[in-house]
Amino acid sequence: MQVDMQTITDILHNYPAQQRYSLAMLQDMQRHFNYIPREGMEALAEYLDCPLSSLYAMATFYKALSLKPKGRHIIKLCDGTACHIRGSVNLVGGVERLLGIQAGETSADGQFSLELVNCLGSCALAPVMVVDDTYYGKVTMERLPEILGQYREEGQP
Repeated sequence: MQVDMQTITDILHNYPAQQRYSLAMLQDMQRHFNYIPREGMEALAEYLDCPLSSLYAMATFYKALSLKPKGRHIIKLCDGTACHIRGSVNLVGGVERLLGIQAGETSADGQFSLELVNCLGSCALAPVMVVDDTYYGKVTMERLPEILGQYREEGQP
């Protein structure tokens, strides 16, 4: 996959060349590419005149940042206490079967990534699933094909 270096340059030049802005630049790359490409890390290290290893340390520390390409749609399934009690484990298995992936993986077609999270802050709606920025509460196994189908067919709900 070819990375647009002009986009990376534009992201970097939105900030002063100071290390205190490195996290913001990494977040902008993550938002644009849905992961942080190696070319972006290398360009950032050069722009800030800092070791690449310190940027990798930061990128691997924060769970919201990813060095691996993610799917077009990010599915976050809550496995916090309230969701777990209300069957989130079954939902994880259901999503894994429907998409043919395990938690932490991306589907072969690049459409979906599945992430297990500890809490989405919506315990009253347990079990909760978020696809991109859309929350789905009280999710059942029966609703999974319908919810995921929206994203497969239309690209967005």
